[in-house]
Amino acid sequence: MEQGDIKIKKIWETICKEAQVSLKKSNYMKEYFKKNILSHTSFGDALSQNIALKICNADFELEHFISILQKQISSFPHICEYAVDDLIAFYERDPACHWFYQPFLFYKGFIALQAYRIGNALYNNGDADLSFYLQMRISEVFSIDIHPGATIGKGIMLDHAHNLVIGETAKVGDNVSILHAVTLGGTGKIRGNRHPKIGNNVLIGAGAKVLGNISVGECSRIAAGSLVLKSVPSFKTVAGVPAKEVGNSGCPEPSKTMDQLLNKSEFI
Repeated sequence: MEQGDIKIKKIWETICKEAQVSLKKSNYMKEYFKKNILSHTSFGDALSQNIALKICNADFELEHFISILQKQISSFPHICEYAVDDLIAFYERDPACHWFYQPFLFYKGFIALQAYRIGNALYNNGDADLSFYLQMRISEVFSIDIHPGATIGKGIMLDHAHNLVIGETAKVGDNVSILHAVTLGGTGKIRGNRHPKIGNNVLIGAGAKVLGNISVGECSRIAAGSLVLKSVPSFKTVAGVPAKEVGNSGCPEPSKTMDQLLNKSEFI
C-alpha cells in the first residue's frame, strides 16, 4: 500500500470512529451518520455520495450521478489524496473544528473544493461540459464559483468560503488559506493568462480582491478587504485599496497560523 493510500485509510478510520462516538450522543443524527459515513467502506465512496447529495438535482438520477463522481475519484487517485490534506488543513487551522467529520459533512468550503477537484479532472481530460455543470451547481448551492480550469494545490482551507470566486487561469499553491468573499479574478475581457498566481503558504483575508495576471509570493499575507493590483513579494503583508506593503508576513507559514494582525515588529 502506497503512502497516500495509508494516509487516506487512517483518516477514514478516524472519521468512522468519530461518527460512532457522536451518533451515541445524538437523538437526531444517528441515521445521518450511518447514511453518510458508517454505511460506506471507503473515504472515496463516502465523499462521492456526500457531494452528490448536496449538488445533484433533477438533471441526473442520484445513483447515476454518484457513479459518475466515483468513476472520477477511482480514475484520479490524487483527488482523495488532496481531499485528505484539505481535511487536515481545516482541522488544524479552524478553532471551531473539533472532529474530522465536521468539514467532511458540514463545511461547504471543503465540499465545494472537492467537487471542484472532480470537475478539474473532467476538464483536463476532455469532458468540459460536465465540469461546467459541476461549476454551475457548486455556485448555485454554495455560492462558491471556481472555474474548473483553475489550478489549486493541496492542503487548502476555504474558510466559510461564501462568495468566493476563482477564475479560469488562476493558480493556487499548496497549504493556502482563503477566507470568504475573496476574488481571484481578471481585470477585463481579454482572453489568455489573466488571473492571479498564489504561492504556497499564503493567507488571504476576507473580502480581498486579487486581480490580473499577477503573482502573490509564498508565505505572504493579504489583509482583509484589500484590493491587490500588482504582484506581492514573498514573506510580506499587503493591505489597503489599492494594496501596499505594510510589513513582513510575521511567520514562516501564515496560512497555518491564521494570524491576521500586524505586530509592530513586522513593520517595514
